[in-house]
Amino acid sequence: MSTLYLIRHGEIPSSLPRRFIGQSDVAMTAHGHEQLENVAGYLMDFSLERVCTSPLLRCRQSAEIIGSAVGCMPEVVEELSEIALGTWEGLTVADVQQQYPGEYEARGKDMTGYRPPGGESFADLFQRVWPAFAKVMEADYERTAVVTHAGVNRVLLCRLLGMPLANLFRLEQSYGCINVVHVDEGTYRVGCINRAAIY
Repeated sequence: MSTLYLIRHGEIPSSLPRRFIGQSDVAMTAHGHEQLENVAGYLMDFSLERVCTSPLLRCRQSAEIIGSAVGCMPEVVEELSEIALGTWEGLTVADVQQQYPGEYEARGKDMTGYRPPGGESFADLFQRVWPAFAKVMEADYERTAVVTHAGVNRVLLCRLLGMPLANLFRLEQSYGCINVVHVDEGTYRVGCINRAAIY
């Protein structure tokens, strides 16, 4: 049996009103770095053999903190990037409602299939990330950390739990959280979700 620690990156700068971030390449805050130091300290007890990460800066920063603590050079997996939001990137909800009348509401009615202009749906995101994630899980390592994003984690956890993608926002994914997935001969078992790194 192998174990995979699916981790959300640390805190990034917040804004009011909230903006769609998606694949915008933002860095972690100082608090985000502290969160990942806690994650790294927690994971040091588990003899990690591999650290994989999304290519976006906030995840690479997080993976570097973990990798430095456990002695693993992070491996970038391009497919694990956050959902692409196309022309909505960087906009507020009010901006989207003004510039794309009715589209924000349309997305709310079809969270699985709706695509912002030039972006991805959550179904698209799943189709992109699942094969890459499955390849990581099937590799010959006993303990692996994977650092990704809230959207990526949610679609993966929906698949692992047998939940419809339409329910993905029922799964909380806090900054710096840890989800534990056990893999045994192709069978996946979720050990915990959204765990804070306390050690």
